[in-house]
Amino acid sequence: MKKKYFFGWTNIKWLIRELIAVWSNGNSYFSKKRIESTIAFASAVGAILGFMISHRATITNSEVLSDATLLFVISGYMVNQIQKEKKNEPSA
Repeated sequence: MKKKYFFGWTNIKWLIRELIAVWSNGNSYFSKKRIESTIAFASAVGAILGFMISHRATITNSEVLSDATLLFVISGYMVNQIQKEKKNEPSA
């Protein structure tokens, strides 16, 4: 009996098809807005962490706090806008 793995070729092909469908006109299992907001949030976190690591000798706690505050305000705004659009869309 052949052992099945979660990351088998069938699941990888399904993931690729669904990711392609996200940016096409067809229906997709994933949400384009959530993917884009996740990429934006992850890149902002990466930028802040990169800045903190490169300036670790001179950075102050208030600079870290201001960076984190800005990041969470922006991400909260993005999530709020997504939720507003969800409420305005008619359910099929």
